[in-house]
Amino acid sequence: MSISRVPSVNLTHYVSGNRKDQLRFIEETGNAFSTIGFVALSGHYLDQELTENLYRVIKQFFALPEEIKKQYEIEGLAGQRGYTSFGKETAKGFKVPDLKEFWHFGQYFDPDGIYPPNCIVEELPEFNTYGQFAFEALEKTALELLRALSEYLELPKHYFDEFIIGGNSILRPIHYPPVNENVKNAVRAAAHGDINLITLLMGAHGRGLQVQRLDGEWIDAIAAPNELMINVGDMLSRHTNNRLKSTIHRVINPELTQNESRYSIPFFMHPKRDMPLDVLPHCISEDQPKQYEDITAGEFLNERLRELGLMK
Repeated sequence: MSISRVPSVNLTHYVSGNRKDQLRFIEETGNAFSTIGFVALSGHYLDQELTENLYRVIKQFFALPEEIKKQYEIEGLAGQRGYTSFGKETAKGFKVPDLKEFWHFGQYFDPDGIYPPNCIVEELPEFNTYGQFAFEALEKTALELLRALSEYLELPKHYFDEFIIGGNSILRPIHYPPVNENVKNAVRAAAHGDINLITLLMGAHGRGLQVQRLDGEWIDAIAAPNELMINVGDMLSRHTNNRLKSTIHRVINPELTQNESRYSIPFFMHPKRDMPLDVLPHCISEDQPKQYEDITAGEFLNERLRELGLMK
């Protein structure tokens, strides 16, 4: 593979463009996800003012005393809401925990009461407000992107809607503290694939995030200031029999920035737990036989949370 950078696409071409613009967006995005598994996306629903306010309040939260943050670390939820402290999550196949602490905002549209409620940080009211605004803007962006991917896969445009509207999605502000010279064999986030359908990442504007090409080479994934970095997760990859690629990626410790804190904010688009991830029949062929057993999204999520050390 000769790709040396992540391709860029503009969501407004799909949402408000003419049919020619829409078809070009569908093809460019689908082709990128079928090869390198990543795109840099502009034209999304997250405006600059909201982005700046969100970064401001998450920095304030992670700067709180440890005893205050730990009040929001909830036993029994496998880290699905509230705070997860430094060193708790370990990438699949690794023994050394990642160098990060993080927070989880979850689904706000929950008429049936099937999800745990979001934690409210009493010390920082704006943290709760901007977290919800960002969650909803990124969920709206992901919905439109999956509609385009449905067309690329020759499915009905609204195929994913019933599974992802009110789905089990997560917004995760992450703090990677300065790297201690005494920490051996650890990186900020070890090489991994994401669990979910697609991930929308804020804060990939400097060196750190790297993507592994199919030939094994690592390339930097750097978005422009107005872009989100989007990648395919394992759920979508197995649902399409690897037609769309869940690419291995990592967050390294660049020498020039390893003594500084790094913040990033991924939105993990999850479906409802009962969505069947069975391989789509038209993604199976003689050249590409079925690669995965049937499983639901909830079963797959639990399996992966156990592998990450977040669930027993």
